[in-house]
Amino acid sequence: MKPLENQVVIVTGASSGIGEATALALAEAGAKVALAARRKDRLGNVKKKIEEMGSEALLLQTDVSVRAQVEALVAQTKKKWGRVDILINNAGVMLLSFMDKLKVEEWERMVDTNLKGVLYGIAAALPIMREQRSGHIINISSDADRKIFPGSAVYSATKAAVTLLSEGLRAELAREKMPIRVTSISPGAVATELAKHITDKDVFEVFRSHPPIEFMQSADVAAAVLFALTQPSHVDINNILVRPTQQAT
Repeated sequence: MKPLENQVVIVTGASSGIGEATALALAEAGAKVALAARRKDRLGNVKKKIEEMGSEALLLQTDVSVRAQVEALVAQTKKKWGRVDILINNAGVMLLSFMDKLKVEEWERMVDTNLKGVLYGIAAALPIMREQRSGHIINISSDADRKIFPGSAVYSATKAAVTLLSEGLRAELAREKMPIRVTSISPGAVATELAKHITDKDVFEVFRSHPPIEFMQSADVAAAVLFALTQPSHVDINNILVRPTQQAT
């Protein structure tokens, strides 16, 4: 029997990068996966891969910054499979910029996606998990949750909020002996599309000032997700900080 046999999983930001790799890894482990992202065509490719490996997938185009869409995502997942066992809040943006550039719209987008999107997911899935008296919420944060570098102020602030929010929720559930686990995962440098959306070109000078390193791949983070999910029910991995071997800070 596979470790996540018949578990129902929702993965946001599943159209590429960490989200796609996580969806594929969990499907390989036996889970039924609801795929959520804005790019419907890319989701279709992921759904096809999952079905080719003999697992079930549901495609739901979703913008996590819109509360009604997240609520619909969770409701439709429960309607199809009768439950929601795992929520992977992965969708995020990394729009690094120097504060004096005043890219307020980008600041708002990071807050809306990185933080509000996580809150909307929790608000929609937690009541179902409480009713089931089981579940696991995994929030993908970043190692930027504990450090600041030039250009990362707002991004780091949103990721710090995600990590602290995760711990706060975990503590509240533990206090009432509710058997629902909460994990935050804080990856370091990963080879994904995130940096391609940065519009402040001056930020890249920060990266160029550091010697090149070998980045992690999205599958490396997916392996950390699977590790947290497959622990015994009495074990809750609270936070995983995972970085490339060559990343010094």
